[in-house]
Amino acid sequence: MRPLYLNGAWVPSASGEGVDVVNPATEEVVDRVPAGWPGDVETAVSAARAAFPSWSGTAPAERAKLLAAAAGLLKERAERMAETIATDMGAPLGFALKVQTLMPAGVLASYAELAERYDFDRGRVGNSLIVREPVGVVGAVTPWNYPLHQVVCKVAPALAAGCTVVLKPSEVAPLAAYALADILHEVGLPPGVFNMVSGHGPVIGEAIAAHPRVDMVSFTGSTRAGRRVAALAAETVKRVALELGGKSANVILPDADLETAVRAGVANAFVNSGQTCSAWSRMLVHWDQYDEAVRLAVGFARDYVPSDPFAEGARLGPLVSAAQRDRVIRYINLGQEEGARLVAGGTDRPFDRGYYVEPTVFAGVAPGMSIEQEEIFGPVLSIVPFGTVDEAVEIANGTPYGLAGAVWAGTEERALSVARRLRTGQVAVNGGRFNPLAPFGGYKRSGIGRELGEAGLEEFLEVKAIQL
Repeated sequence: MRPLYLNGAWVPSASGEGVDVVNPATEEVVDRVPAGWPGDVETAVSAARAAFPSWSGTAPAERAKLLAAAAGLLKERAERMAETIATDMGAPLGFALKVQTLMPAGVLASYAELAERYDFDRGRVGNSLIVREPVGVVGAVTPWNYPLHQVVCKVAPALAAGCTVVLKPSEVAPLAAYALADILHEVGLPPGVFNMVSGHGPVIGEAIAAHPRVDMVSFTGSTRAGRRVAALAAETVKRVALELGGKSANVILPDADLETAVRAGVANAFVNSGQTCSAWSRMLVHWDQYDEAVRLAVGFARDYVPSDPFAEGARLGPLVSAAQRDRVIRYINLGQEEGARLVAGGTDRPFDRGYYVEPTVFAGVAPGMSIEQEEIFGPVLSIVPFGTVDEAVEIANGTPYGLAGAVWAGTEERALSVARRLRTGQVAVNGGRFNPLAPFGGYKRSGIGRELGEAGLEEFLEVKAIQL
């Protein structure tokens, strides 16, 4: 069984218990990590608390050097890291390399650069000197769907800001976090600055969120779990950043290039086997083009053949666990029960082994149906008709979520006018590419705060006015 990383050393958990890490493509146990207990969290927080004065007083340029060195090692080990991610969470190898590994390596490098150039002393306002200081000890609780990226999105800006960190990675797919901890140790991060405790959310995550000497908790996961984290954190009035669920709409206006918009929408809905909080899981199409859009979506869905993540050209791997597969199948059944029309995919198992689900498309989806309102987190696309632009905006905004979305139109100006009306943290216009340097986060029940770029750094900073 693997150890924990506490105060600059690999040590066994005090619990003595473990969690099996399962390859979702084969259902075989590939590793085992500790099921930590609250005493491990206490050790980690004490180490982070002790390391904070020195680390926060370290020059930003020195912090930047360590982060840059870590980014360099991550890039050197990218292929190995991608293989790790493909093994423990099932992402196709090409996607695991390009998106799950090289993108977070770029994010890590961006925070090295930002730490060096960011103006922590923003000058004067009247007789006041305005300074920005690290918030303190940060508890980071991360999910399994992007098991390296989500760790980097929290750990990198926190370290760049001068905070110390206690990380709880997902016990479902923890191996990338272990590999990153190795890298941070190797580049010489001082003991206690970064600590990692693996284990179950209701034990380790809750202990971190409730700990009185943790100054901030940054959580990514379900909205339900986010509510629990926020409630626990409120007891000690600590800062909370939450990146939660989504039910994002892909709005295709009548003058858009329909084929391009549908192709991109299907790809976005099925990327990472649909296990993406910002996935465009709802496709909104005008009644006049609805039948053609459904036909196109069904055709494009055929390109997403469930495959071994290591197979050449694999585009759709398994879901991460049996529990997640069963959840998705329940939603597919529920969609049919509520009157939606299954036009592609379904609940048949593609293989005897592995947690696979066929890429699934629903037509005849009406606003208010469960598959239109609730986050499924699997390769399931719902196609919803609309009659007017106002109706499309109302449907797009008509869920409790507001994380991402897309608008397609014949002109950028027309698409942008609708994008501005969507109550969501990110909108892609006519296929605009994801920008890992732009702020990422949600409105409504999709969360609080922002990750990535300068906004992501400032989540971990306190603002102080010194009157002169």
